[in-house]
Amino acid sequence: MSRMFVPGPVDVADEILQAQAAPMLPHRSKEFEAIYRRASEKSQQLFFTQHRVFLTASSGTGLQEAAIRNFVDKKVLSCVNGAFADRWYEVAVANGKDVEKLSAEWDQPIRPDRVADAVRKGGFEALTVVHNETSTGLQNPVREIAEAVHAVAPETLIFVDAVSSLAGAKIEMDAWGLDMVFTSSQKCLALPPGLALGAVSDRAMKKAEKVENRGWYFDLVRMEKHRLKDSSPATPAMSLIFALDKQLDRILTEGLENRFARHSAMAKRVQDWADEHDLSMYAPEGFRSQTVTTVKNDRGWDVSALNKFLLERGMRIANGYGALKNITFRIAHMGEIQMEDIEELLKAMEEFLKR
Repeated sequence: MSRMFVPGPVDVADEILQAQAAPMLPHRSKEFEAIYRRASEKSQQLFFTQHRVFLTASSGTGLQEAAIRNFVDKKVLSCVNGAFADRWYEVAVANGKDVEKLSAEWDQPIRPDRVADAVRKGGFEALTVVHNETSTGLQNPVREIAEAVHAVAPETLIFVDAVSSLAGAKIEMDAWGLDMVFTSSQKCLALPPGLALGAVSDRAMKKAEKVENRGWYFDLVRMEKHRLKDSSPATPAMSLIFALDKQLDRILTEGLENRFARHSAMAKRVQDWADEHDLSMYAPEGFRSQTVTTVKNDRGWDVSALNKFLLERGMRIANGYGALKNITFRIAHMGEIQMEDIEELLKAMEEFLKR
């Protein structure tokens, strides 16, 4: 079996793939509704929340759009320091909102004081921020950003894209006072693509009831009415719900704190290896991802040739994203990847360098 050290889709355990092969059920049946409710309730532990968790047949980008359509009448602040934060900004523009972009260089975090200054004078209904930028391997200080916003504009809703970090890094939705946090199935959850999970606060849901033109497919007010009956408005991705239910058992058996520690240790190992080879990190110290390490290609390695070499050994890493292609490369350590897998990858990379 090949191993993918790329930031999604990631490898999926055989038993989880097999879970998708369970026989279909009527999606309005009591049998399926019990599984749907069970998966949703277990998911709350990933978010460290008592609030509802929606399960949608979409990628994480679908929930970027849901946040904008459901909770913003007019004005939103988009914090942008990477490709996926910029996508969220574009989603808001495409939905006709009055969007202000708070930009930082891609190799720099979003600073809480800058966010506080913006929301203090901006009259924003909400702000969007990416917790873990898959494009750069940078983790934004979401807890500190939320604290800064609460201090100067407590009515402002806070939405967090945790697509490449939830279940790999600790995000305490309730304790940090976040209003929507969402993720995708194909990254730290180690599931096939096609499912998104979004936790939403009570005050955000109250706001949604007053927002017009929420659309239909991602209307969370409609979804909430169905969720309370252990159902969904449209047909759910049933086989992925089966897989989610089983994978959540795996994750919770490992223990969330143990899982976070494993991801953190793998990140440190990769960073130390890069340092040993005179390679620098793209993200600054203190703001580096636990789930994907982005390394500056300071020595001008042929990343395509490296990947071709690795593929012959059943492994692959990711080139830099977009404008960072060949300037950086990315080694993901998320999902079910273990330290011994990382050691095998680094050993193979050593072989390539010797050649």
